Amino acid sequence: MKKWVVEDWGFELTATEGQASHCRLGLEKGDKFTFAYECPAGMCPRVMAQVYTWCEVVRCGGDFTYRGSKEKYEINLVCPCGCIHFYLKAIPINRDENGKALPNNPKPID
Repeated sequence: MKKWVVEDWGFELTATEGQASHCRLGLEKGDKFTFAYECPAGMCPRVMAQVYTWCEVVRCGGDFTYRGSKEKYEINLVCPCGCIHFYLKAIPINRDENGKALPNNPKPID
């Protein structure tokens, strides 16, 4: 793998409500996933499909206030099954002293 993109947003997804016995993967309150662009190990694919869209909103310059959140980069979500509730937080990473995203590395030549 030759990753060349320098990610400028990191994300934390924390289960805030729910029981393992109600979730197909056994996710429960307190489970936490930290990631940038990749899909974290153990994450439910249905949840990741939903969360990915919210991550893209931030990556493209938007924020969560347009969807009713009081915080620009924090939002509460419910999994597609309705059994686990999550808190998603976007965190700026890989930025210079002025907050500008660092440039990408050269794209590998195939």
